[in-house]
Amino acid sequence: MLLQLKSKINKILVSAIFLFSAFLFHGCTAPGILATGAGSTMVIAEGDKTLGDTIDDATIKLNISAKFLSSNKNLFLNIDIKVTEGRVLLTGIVQEQETRIEAVRRVWEVSGVKEVINEIEVGDKKTLKEYANDVWITAQVKSVAAKNLGLRALGYNFETIRGKVFIAGITSRKDQLDLLIQSIETVKGVKDIVNYVVVKE
Repeated sequence: MLLQLKSKINKILVSAIFLFSAFLFHGCTAPGILATGAGSTMVIAEGDKTLGDTIDDATIKLNISAKFLSSNKNLFLNIDIKVTEGRVLLTGIVQEQETRIEAVRRVWEVSGVKEVINEIEVGDKKTLKEYANDVWITAQVKSVAAKNLGLRALGYNFETIRGKVFIAGITSRKDQLDLLIQSIETVKGVKDIVNYVVVKE
């Protein structure tokens, strides 16, 4: 539990550092720049996601994390947050339905949130074996994504819960997204794929 808490706090600190750096160097952007924040790497390229979008999303995530941290229902430890253009994807496992509702309520309190996608499961905590399996699946998904899409694979976020793979991100190329989904389907242990990628024309 303590290790998990430290890991989450480290992610928030990385986001804060990224935000500060981004504001300082906002005028120094270029296509293909890599922006790191909240434990994941986003690619800002080909008009998929501007630096401004990334800063706004990182701010929203920081504010949601603060809301979760102040909760007495362990929201901060049990729920993962992904933000894309104000769309918030929540994943994780909680013990009670009331906790799931509380998480959504707190997200809507944050300025800039346009949509909340609630994929939080209610049930028993995952066993260590289930957790290790999900970590392995996520690693394999990232590997096949990199193999098929190259650097652009960094523009997507992946989360696996009990064999169900959630994809979030933004792209201007639906053909690449289709290729990504097809490649994920080949990964052993994947039971379902939930696609929350925004496709921009």
